Amino acid sequence: MMELKTIKRDTNFLEIELKGESIGFVNLIKEELWEDENVDEAACVKEHPYMAEPKLYIRMKGKNTPEAAIERAIKRIQVKVKELKGEFERALKS
Repeated sequence: MMELKTIKRDTNFLEIELKGESIGFVNLIKEELWEDENVDEAACVKEHPYMAEPKLYIRMKGKNTPEAAIERAIKRIQVKVKELKGEFERALKS
């Protein structure tokens, strides 16, 4: 089960730790964040391959909040996953 822990929070910056998740999952969110024109920086890191939990860093432009950007990114990921599922199901029927 995933557990989110806020490490640092400023007006336009957020650093969170995603306990119980892989770096691949966090990287997916990071890549989708870069599609948002309001995102100034997005990065993920796992400091130790076996002992550390992955962290997500996001810095926004202007008055946009990191939380809103993450919500938008997750919604876009959900749409892409539904599209992939549909394509996969069509391929299996062929």
